[in-house]
Amino acid sequence: MDKEILYTERQRFKQWWLWLILLGVNGLFLFGVFKQVIGGQQFGDKPMSNTGLLVATGLTFALTLLFINFRLDTTIKKDGIYVRFFPFHLKFKHYTWESLTKSFVRQYSPLTEYGGWGLRLGLFGKGTAFNVSGNIGLQLEFKDKKKLLIGTNKPDELTEILNKIGQLKQ
Repeated sequence: MDKEILYTERQRFKQWWLWLILLGVNGLFLFGVFKQVIGGQQFGDKPMSNTGLLVATGLTFALTLLFINFRLDTTIKKDGIYVRFFPFHLKFKHYTWESLTKSFVRQYSPLTEYGGWGLRLGLFGKGTAFNVSGNIGLQLEFKDKKKLLIGTNKPDELTEILNKIGQLKQ
């Protein structure tokens, strides 16, 4: 097996609106904890218990930490494609060139084809998608008719390397 890395890409969730929502929710719960638990005044018309408020605050922080740790790693070597959507995949998934009938870069609609971003199951036979942003991805079609779309922010570089190693199959 040739270990030489021909292409690599690491993506994270960087949408400003996502971080604005997460920071807003965290800020609201922190304010609630400060006002109710520390200050002794009820937070809202129908306040949670102090324990409930602390648990809810902890859960929103945990969700934010999860989003901070999400990442999509894609690597291409001579023996195939390696992809990992951390923390769902702790190890890279390896797809050999021999298992593929098609591999090409294409534009897609994250919402209508896959229902959004993340680790997604496609609608109406579109297959699975690993994506964190944008609307361009590496489309893989396998001999067993399954499909996988891997999002990319470097479509030109990805197309160039697939073409260079003779694996651009449309």
